[in-house]
Amino acid sequence: MASIKYWVWLSAQTGVSPAAKAALLRHYGDAETAFFAPAGEFGRIKGISAGDAAVLESRDMSRVEDILAGCRQLDIRPVTMQDADYPERLRNIFAPPAVIYVKGKLPELDDEAAIAVIGTRKASPYGLKMGSRLAGEIVRCGGIVISGLTSGIDAAAARGALLADGVCIGVLGTSHDMEKGSLARDVCVKGALISEYPPGTQPLRSHFRDRNRISAGLSVGVTVVEAPEKSGALLFAAEANDQGKEIFAVPGNADAPNSAGTIALMQEGAKPVRTGWDILCEFADLFPGKLRQAEIAEMPENGKNHAETGEKEPEGAKKGIDKEKSRGYIDLKEQLARLSEEQLKIISAIDKGASHIDDVIENTGLSTPKVLAQLTVLEIKGFIRREPGKRISLNTAKK
Repeated sequence: MASIKYWVWLSAQTGVSPAAKAALLRHYGDAETAFFAPAGEFGRIKGISAGDAAVLESRDMSRVEDILAGCRQLDIRPVTMQDADYPERLRNIFAPPAVIYVKGKLPELDDEAAIAVIGTRKASPYGLKMGSRLAGEIVRCGGIVISGLTSGIDAAAARGALLADGVCIGVLGTSHDMEKGSLARDVCVKGALISEYPPGTQPLRSHFRDRNRISAGLSVGVTVVEAPEKSGALLFAAEANDQGKEIFAVPGNADAPNSAGTIALMQEGAKPVRTGWDILCEFADLFPGKLRQAEIAEMPENGKNHAETGEKEPEGAKKGIDKEKSRGYIDLKEQLARLSEEQLKIISAIDKGASHIDDVIENTGLSTPKVLAQLTVLEIKGFIRREPGKRISLNTAKK
């Protein structure tokens, strides 16, 4: 369509903040109308700074034809906010990108349980293993994985999804022509790569932060596998939380630096998870018939997976998962004495079947942060378990 060039013009203004571009589109409705607006109007629009207005007022179209030629050469499809296949989930965030440049096959994400799996670039072997395993389990349970493809947890998650023959959507912090890795090419085989930056855009560090809003916007939930105390993954989680997305975190060793951020998230209410179904069970009612609890299986143990995670397979390692005697079912009479007064209040507030978290908070009379923090402790110790729909039940043994 002829108007595509005006959308490309707007997306190419990398010196203009995403929020200002979104404000422009809210005011005028589309990029072509904005382009032909009377001179001097941009600076009077709420949400557009004087600097952003000055860049937009130049109405520089010099790159547009080169960008469109680059898209054709690289087999990239510009999808504008007016197009039917632009994800509604993304359109509804605070500053949706005017155009997403798509390479590969973009599924109808609004109909899918897409989970962003993220974490630190400086991941431990445990973090790499869990990132890969969780992503594999998510796709086997019927979900889709969203990944930034950066080294560490994000890349491990993308590989885990691909090894499980699932769909991964990679969200780039650069333009497509700047992404040279083989992982990006592999993702395009069954999924897609998305960037808000047109071909030829010079990379900036701020682009990776801006990317967070897109990855979170495409997702229904975000799982943080490992994150130090000051981590980009925590900024991602904060963005996702602002968008109203569910936050999940993988427990790690309490004294491990890479666990500091995930523990803090759990103390703030993130659900601790060990498997892909721990995550997707929260969305089963939203996607009826699509999600199912798949059997938990190890990722491929020989060759590629161990080479990518940096782990070595122990000699004589078993290929299946041994079912150890569960420590989940406990004798409360023997172990309640180990709990604090606050923890006992929480245990007493949980019905024999299952209780909603809000009811537990109300019945204990304790503050929400305190109850959420203690629920995490009780779950890790094996006294309670999380159920779908934000419900809690006791791990009690019948004798």
